[in-house]
Amino acid sequence: MYKIHVINGPNLNLLSERNSEIYGAITLEGICKKITNACDETGMKVTFFQSNHEGAIIDEIHRVRNIVDGIIINAGAYTHYSFAIRDAIEILKIPVIEVHLSDIDSREEFRKKSVIAGVCFKQIKGLGAGSYLEAVKVLSDIFKQVGGI
Repeated sequence: MYKIHVINGPNLNLLSERNSEIYGAITLEGICKKITNACDETGMKVTFFQSNHEGAIIDEIHRVRNIVDGIIINAGAYTHYSFAIRDAIEILKIPVIEVHLSDIDSREEFRKKSVIAGVCFKQIKGLGAGSYLEAVKVLSDIFKQVGGI
């Protein structure tokens, strides 16, 4: 059974209190339930982590690097400037999918640049909670290709 780990960055723990026109009305817990259901359907096991602290996110990436088969990450605002998170992802030998609830290309200028995109397998954005579900599908497809699910 393939294992994936979902890492969420700053302010996603308060998702339902953020601008609903941009992020929707769903909670992080609601997103996690949708992901869990999608993983159950594809035969994958999923675990979750959220932190508002850059170092904790890096420590978590290091911790799971030899435990899971793929990572889905929404680094939040760290997407745009954390070269330390980028370096942690670059070390990995497993696929990492970058996700965003909103379309970062159509937002403020500073949000249009992702410093982690270049070390991720794929970036999925603008689908709301569906961005995570599409990432689950991408990972499932990768695992099918290497002979698993």
